[in-house]
Amino acid sequence: MENNPFTEVDATTSDVSTEANPSVSSNSAESHLNHLNNGSTEAVAKALSSMLTSLIQDFDSKAQNALDSQDQLNSALDRLTRELDQLLEDAPLPFIIQHASKISGVRKRVSSLNSVLKSIQWRVDSIDRILQTGMLHEKTAREHSS
Repeated sequence: MENNPFTEVDATTSDVSTEANPSVSSNSAESHLNHLNNGSTEAVAKALSSMLTSLIQDFDSKAQNALDSQDQLNSALDRLTRELDQLLEDAPLPFIIQHASKISGVRKRVSSLNSVLKSIQWRVDSIDRILQTGMLHEKTAREHSS
């Protein structure tokens, strides 16, 4: 099998650094590589942070839209419940009572879903705050290490 210099690497990066420039010590080459790795780690961290931020903002927007929709539905159900209560006072017919209880049950389920949605929204906001705090901490750490 023929040795191809483009497909096989026989030396470590510190070997290459010391061979290319004998005055450069192995420690300084490793330090340089660590600095390069930190730069690529920062780039990956920034890319992930940017992607997560846009995903969280998108999810947050959709959750807010769902929350607004749930609030509108809840208001409509409250209005219908009041109207049905008025009908029950005027004419307590059995079918009206049956429909009133169905609407009341739907109202309770919507209120429960609204509560769950608010809890999810709170959790997403907490995750967003944690990510923002972590990004600020990393930025401060980078500034201190420079």
